[in-house]
Amino acid sequence: MQPTDPPSDDRLFTAGFFVMCGFTFAVFFSVFELVPTAAFRIRDLGGGPVASGLFTGCLTFASAVSAPITGAYADRIGRRKTLVVSSTAVCVLTLGYAATTSYIVMLALVIIHGLFWSGLMSASGAYLTGLVPERRRAEGIAYWGLTTVLATAVAPPAAFWLFDRGGWLWICLSCGALNLTMAGLSLLLTESHMPPDLAHIRGPVIESRVLWLAGTLFLCTFGYGAITTFSALYADALHVTPKSIFLTALGATMLVTRPFSGRVADRFGYRRVLLPCLVFMTLGLALLSASTTRVGFVWAAFVFGVGFGTAYPVFVAYVMRDIDARRRGAAFGAILAAFDTGIGSGSIASGWLIQRMGFPMAFGMAAALSATSLPYFLVADRRWRRATR
Repeated sequence: MQPTDPPSDDRLFTAGFFVMCGFTFAVFFSVFELVPTAAFRIRDLGGGPVASGLFTGCLTFASAVSAPITGAYADRIGRRKTLVVSSTAVCVLTLGYAATTSYIVMLALVIIHGLFWSGLMSASGAYLTGLVPERRRAEGIAYWGLTTVLATAVAPPAAFWLFDRGGWLWICLSCGALNLTMAGLSLLLTESHMPPDLAHIRGPVIESRVLWLAGTLFLCTFGYGAITTFSALYADALHVTPKSIFLTALGATMLVTRPFSGRVADRFGYRRVLLPCLVFMTLGLALLSASTTRVGFVWAAFVFGVGFGTAYPVFVAYVMRDIDARRRGAAFGAILAAFDTGIGSGSIASGWLIQRMGFPMAFGMAAALSATSLPYFLVADRRWRRATR
């Protein structure tokens, strides 16, 4: 079987599936190699903490704003072509980071980077959804998502090891090589499993129905943005060691639970699994806001991880069940817009709250916002069901 062959029957682990997992691992490894070291490069070029924060913020918000549009155009021009073009463009931008000696130029380049990042995420998500068997969709998306968890776990330490020995230039060259690898993997894919009239889709560019329902993810990922940015600082302030204990426990929980939770959702229903996940995320954030010990951090990470690690693949499977195959890129773009906006907003707003009110209040506010995700989903879901009948 060639990597481009679509799956038959209920087979999940096909050659094409593994190609997409390799592609996604390279995507996330490259960005999580670049982002943490960029703060040090910006500092060396005369920028302060605000400029360093803007680098990540600009990447996230540029992706969020452009995702509904880039996802829709991936439907029109083809997802494979979108992956090839976006991977190549990111490679060029990475070389631009290496060449410039101005952090202002880096901030300008990262906005463009965010646009092509959204194209990568929307097109790859849509392609993968069409590749996995419909009856095992949540399970397939969950397994695929493990590649992002693994990449985000190993990329930062690898990046700092390389940065300490080779400097910023070697970081950029490494990321550029990964981007070219992504483009090469994209060339192994075809659109053969997609409807033949893919390039002639008509309809609204933005999937507003999905965007409305995906507001649920914004309410949840606000807290995720807070914990990814500040949980280590919170642990350090409390003299909890190691500082990364929450993130380590979170990653481990997601790695263990995702494959099983996806299988359960496919069998018993996406909505039935999603609703308790929204509650778990709220409880996890509340536990973190009250934690003062290592055990408390681990329990908070476990509870949040069970909810967060399950919610995303189940939510995507729930949405894609009622989306025309030719509109999956647009749908993924809308989901990504809500997801990234929540992370960026949570990081920025929590920093402001921490500076003025402290860590417990910031995580408590994130928990309060997450608590609204369940009633919001119930209201938005009624509208979603009416729109998809």
